[in-house]
Amino acid sequence: MRVMKWSMIALAVAAGTSQLAVASSQEESKGFVEDSTLNLKTRAMYMNRDFKHGAGNIEDLTRSSGFKNGYREDSGASLLGTFESGFTQGTVGVGIDVIAMGSVRFDGGEGRQGNGLFRSDSDGKPEKSQGKAGAAAKFRISDTTLKIGDQFVASPVFATDDSRLLPELARGTLITSKEIKGLELSAGRFTSLSSQTGMGHDSIRGKGVPGLTAANIAGATYAFTDNFTGTLAASDIEEHFKKQYVNLNYTAPLGDKQALNFDFNAYRTRDDGKALSGEQDNNIWSLAAAYSLEGHKFTLAYQRSTGDTGYNYGVDGNGTVFLANSIQISDFVGQEEKSWQARYDLNMASYGVPGLSFMTRYVYGDNIETTAGEGKEHEWNFETKYVLQEGPAKDLSFRVRYAVYRANDAYENIYASDNNDLRLIVEYPLSIM
Repeated sequence: MRVMKWSMIALAVAAGTSQLAVASSQEESKGFVEDSTLNLKTRAMYMNRDFKHGAGNIEDLTRSSGFKNGYREDSGASLLGTFESGFTQGTVGVGIDVIAMGSVRFDGGEGRQGNGLFRSDSDGKPEKSQGKAGAAAKFRISDTTLKIGDQFVASPVFATDDSRLLPELARGTLITSKEIKGLELSAGRFTSLSSQTGMGHDSIRGKGVPGLTAANIAGATYAFTDNFTGTLAASDIEEHFKKQYVNLNYTAPLGDKQALNFDFNAYRTRDDGKALSGEQDNNIWSLAAAYSLEGHKFTLAYQRSTGDTGYNYGVDGNGTVFLANSIQISDFVGQEEKSWQARYDLNMASYGVPGLSFMTRYVYGDNIETTAGEGKEHEWNFETKYVLQEGPAKDLSFRVRYAVYRANDAYENIYASDNNDLRLIVEYPLSIM
């Protein structure tokens, strides 16, 4: 808890004093079975990453190109089931959460693999199917919950990723407290992280990197007003690095159909102990301003990285990059990098087509320090999504994501090779109970 600003907590305590008489979540518990939920989510995904300018997917020096193929292509489907019990009644509520997931490959052979949809077997071929499961026990007193076991985590300093067929799954302990109105406190310790293609519970460090035993995290989020929130968080990824994070988010309503939003994010990272992830000396921040007018939203963002290294994440979860210019392929987090973004979103509900949306954005980054000189990169994204609004297949969604990424000679192949990335995603969430 030492990472939190006590002045902010004192303010929250004063603001929440009048709320102490309100019934807590545990007092309103209906029971273990009565509050239970069971949800299933089916996802089908096709992904093609077409490399340009001589790049390829898997190195093969026996071929003239130097790669097995000039593109990666695979597809498959997954099923994710989550059961969350309610809490038993009484002063201390007890419950369990169970997670089960699996996927099957439709297409994609050894020469086209590498998109992260399936792991490789001992012969280097992508698995035909894969699956894993986990469970967690949970306890609640008043508005404070303790969860021990397997779980999804969404902290800005430790976040499981869900960008492929199956999500990452963390194992550890997380306590979350909402005793004071507007204030949420959290702290946790995690000892393993199963990757999106890892079916076991690998250590957080991943295979081949010794020494890490745990990731310790803490955080606080406070709603100063209905339109203004702030977050502080910190992590200690033992023998790798320590990280601190801050976020400020403010929305200014400009009438019934207009609003202006400002979102500021910043990280500070320094290596720790044996520095198993290498030297880490980075400060990075982003500021995004978004103007909404009915179904239209226009966003401009600026991001700045400084220090002796770029921003590093992954050992602490592949979703741990809460920055404005982290997009489909690049995160624009190189050493000393400056990047700018322009984005446009359109919600077609304003034009009589609810469920249909479009998005396009462009990010340009330069000033990247490399041994070959100034690095530069840019990326353009296009995305459209349609969600069925009614009928027996209500909430079934169809999504197309397309990206074009390019970098100059000084930065090419350092972060990512030049490529065009296409993803087709179909999802169907179903609430059983």
